[in-house]
This record gives sequence, C-alpha cells and structure tokens, in this order.
Amino acid sequence: MRDKPGAERRTSSNRPGSRRTPRRRGGSGPRTPRGVIVGRTVAGLTSAAVLATCGVSWAAYHWITSGLNTSDALGKVGRKHLDNSVNLLLIGLDSRKDMNGNDLPKEFVQDELHAGSSEIGYYNTNTLILMHIPADGGKVQAFSIPRDDYVQTFNGDGSTQGHYKIKEAYSNAYTGARERLYKQGRRGADLEAGSREAGREATLATVQNFLDVPIDHFAEVNLLGFYDIAKVLQPIQVCLKHPVKDRYSGADFPAGLQEVNPRQALAFVRQRHGLDGGDLDRTHRQQAFLSSVTHKLKSEGVFDSLGKLQGLFGVVKKDLVIDSKLNVIDFAQQATNLTGGKVEFNTLPTEGSATRNHEDVQLVNPEKIRALVQERFGHGTSSASPSAGGSSAPAKPAPGTVDVLNGSGRTGAAAVELKALKDAGYAEGHASNTAPQPHTTVVYGKGADAAAQQIAGRLGVTAAPRASTTVPEGHVQVTLGQDFTGAPAGASSSPSPSDSPSDAASSSPSDDKFAGDAVKEGGIPCVN
Repeated sequence: MRDKPGAERRTSSNRPGSRRTPRRRGGSGPRTPRGVIVGRTVAGLTSAAVLATCGVSWAAYHWITSGLNTSDALGKVGRKHLDNSVNLLLIGLDSRKDMNGNDLPKEFVQDELHAGSSEIGYYNTNTLILMHIPADGGKVQAFSIPRDDYVQTFNGDGSTQGHYKIKEAYSNAYTGARERLYKQGRRGADLEAGSREAGREATLATVQNFLDVPIDHFAEVNLLGFYDIAKVLQPIQVCLKHPVKDRYSGADFPAGLQEVNPRQALAFVRQRHGLDGGDLDRTHRQQAFLSSVTHKLKSEGVFDSLGKLQGLFGVVKKDLVIDSKLNVIDFAQQATNLTGGKVEFNTLPTEGSATRNHEDVQLVNPEKIRALVQERFGHGTSSASPSAGGSSAPAKPAPGTVDVLNGSGRTGAAAVELKALKDAGYAEGHASNTAPQPHTTVVYGKGADAAAQQIAGRLGVTAAPRASTTVPEGHVQVTLGQDFTGAPAGASSSPSPSDSPSDAASSSPSDDKFAGDAVKEGGIPCVN
C-alpha cells in the first residue's frame, strides 16, 4: 500500500472518500440500542439475535464481541432521539481494499468479485439503508437512499462539503482526512483508520441532515465483507422475474427461484446494466437479498444455535464495523423484528436526472422526502436539535439581504432570481451584471453566514459559501455562473442547510410516493 496521499486515482464519477480502520474493542456499551446499522447485508446484525435466544454464556459472549471492529463516529455526530425506537443505518462501502487499506489481490477482485480495480469503487457508499424499529415491536420501516441523490454533504464537524452525490460524503471526507493525517505523520493502518473514521462521520452527518432523523447505531461492510458473509451462508436463494445477463457485473441468471454462490450473490446485488430500472432495480435487488439472508438465518435455526452463530460471527467480525455503543445482546432482543416478515423496504423518490459537476445525478426534494420519512417513522424521530456536529433545519429564512450578480450569460437572470429569493423571505438587495464565470458562487458579509448556507443549498451551489470583507455586513452576494439553471420551482421559503436543488416542481406526495414497488421481507421476494 502506498501511503502518499493522492496515490489512488479518481474518476469523475467516483470522488474520494475517507475511511478509517476501526478500533477493535469488546463490543458493548451500556446504552439500549436505538440502532443504526450500516452494510450491504444485515447478516452481521441479525446473527446477534442468536445470543439472546440461546442463553449464551459470558465466555461465548466475550469470544464473539472481543474481535468486533468498532467505531466512535456517532460520538461526534449523533443526535438526540425522542423515544425508544431504533434507527439503524446500513452502509455498503464500494471499496476494493482490506481493513488496512491494502488493495485486494487483482485476480480475486476480477475473477470472484467481478468488480474491476481498486481505483473504481474508491470509498463511495453505494448502499445506504435506514431501518426504523418501533419501540412497540411493530412493523419495521426501511428506506433505501439512492446513491446518486444530489444533496448537501457534510463533514463530521458540521462543516459543509458542498453539493455532491450522497455516496461521495464518505469519500470526500476520507480524502481530506488522509491528506491532513499524512502531514501529521500517520502512516499505514493507522492512517487508514483515521481516514475511514472521518468518512463514517461524514456519512452519518449527511444522512441525518438530509432526512432530519437521528441515527442511533450503524454497521458498515465493504465488498470483501459481503463476499465473505455470502460464503458462510451459501447457497442463498434469490428469485428473478426475468432472465438477465450482464458482462459488467458478471450476472448471468435464469428467471425464477434459484440458489447463488458468493460470486453470484455479489453479481446479483451489483447489476444495474441491462435492467429497465437501472439503479432502482439494483436497489430492489439489495433489499430482496437482505430478505433472503434473514429468511435463511431463521429457517436454518441460526437463532437457536450458538455453534452456528459462532461460525457466522467468526467471519462477520473481521469484516463488519459497528458503532461502539451498540450492545449486541440488547440489540438481539429487537432483532427478531428483522426476521419475522415485519420489514417493508421502500426506495426514497427522486425528482429526475440531471447533470451536476459533469456527473449524472438524481435531483431530490428534501422536504418531500422528510415528510415521507416522518410519516412512516411516526413521532419521536425528529432531530431538530442535534446533540453534536449536525445542523438543524431553521423554522424560517435566516436574516440577510441578498444581492444577485449575473455572470451566467442569461439575460435577466439576476432580477428573476432576486425576486425569487425575496419571495422566499430574504431582504431584497440589488441585481446587476458582472463578468461571465463558469460556476455560481455565494459569499457573505459579517453576520450573514446562516442565510448564505441556506441560499447556497437552495440554488445547488457546489462550492461552500465563504466569508468576504468586501461584502457589506448582513449581506449575501450571489454571483450566477454559467452552470446556473434556476432555483427549483416551488422551492420552500424555509430552506434548510441540507436542501438540494430540484428542477421539477414540488408537489404533495402522490399515491406513488416511493420509487418502485415495496419489497417485503419474510421470504424470497421476486424482483427484476
């Protein structure tokens, strides 16, 4: 492994990200889990339920937890939860590296993972699934967040990265932390550990701000971890509505119910080429695979056998990263909800495709999405007052007078945008022309930082707003660039720092609120 920062190549569609090799510690804290679990599969988490159902001895418990990889990322960005429900974030990291940051063997990556070189996936989070387990043990609601959602991304300290695909929050933070820590003299596994932790913090902060719900626990697994888990559990049954063949992922499956080995399992959840729904169908594949795994664990009696649990955990604990506050025994008491057919997976909606930063992205309507999440999660999940690191959504536009300069080349754009910002609740300044510039920028004077953050979010400005002594106190100066396409129609007058642009008009949730059909756990769902 090369320690020098920047050694990994970056592509336009895969921004760098940060990842820190987790600390190893005995795995339980005193807190009853309200969980967030990260990963392409819940196999690691659901396996914890075995401990609760088979009267495990302290020695067995210690053996299972002593090798767990744990993270303190939530200690910096966690938000207060208002009830005893459990929010679990599952993170699937698209990295072709091991826990120490070393490249996986080329032959293994190409022949078994069929995933290309380590330069491709980098540290993007290609799977983000938020699961909500109600305090009363009712139906578990799970939302997949499309990886290309164009949102305001955050670092763990609450600072903004700009607008990027949500999957890039981890990779952006990883790269920044790696460069900083390298200058401080950290090398090897220690450098990788610190960088990955920054990535986790950024992902947690970004998801919390985007959905406006607290994350209580999380789990993370990368491609190698997914493969190893599938290897222990093989064969795993899946079901397809149609036959598929794809040279990119290596998927080659007939229609109907079938068993897959680890290599095929990875192809099953990674395929997007050749599918009518593209990434949407891939998301449904991931949801269906989670259902198949939990169904297998339950039907084979893993939850009643300490020996089977130890066999599973012997693999899981070297690949899985969980937060240090997650008590696996306590969590096991609720984990049966994940295996009893009580989970419904939905995919959060988007507002259509667009190009931002020379990349194909999915535009989103944050307010619409937050309303959907609150509707399904119920009361007690709002996180308007973060305990650390996050930014809360303001009740009204922050004080500020807005001046708009037109460098976009579009006649009248400044006047039109100034009126829109005035209608949104900001004080009206002046509109004028300026020299053409490629990108829209936001700068602000003393005391107008909050308004600047809101306006930048509203307009989808990539670069973070910056302070300027040339801008009058209390003013925000927006300079429209050639990338400016207009604020989203129907944009709220109360934008939050994590709002993202949408070219489509906002509307009340329709009957088809989510992207595609729901996938219900409890068996082997058949998907595209």
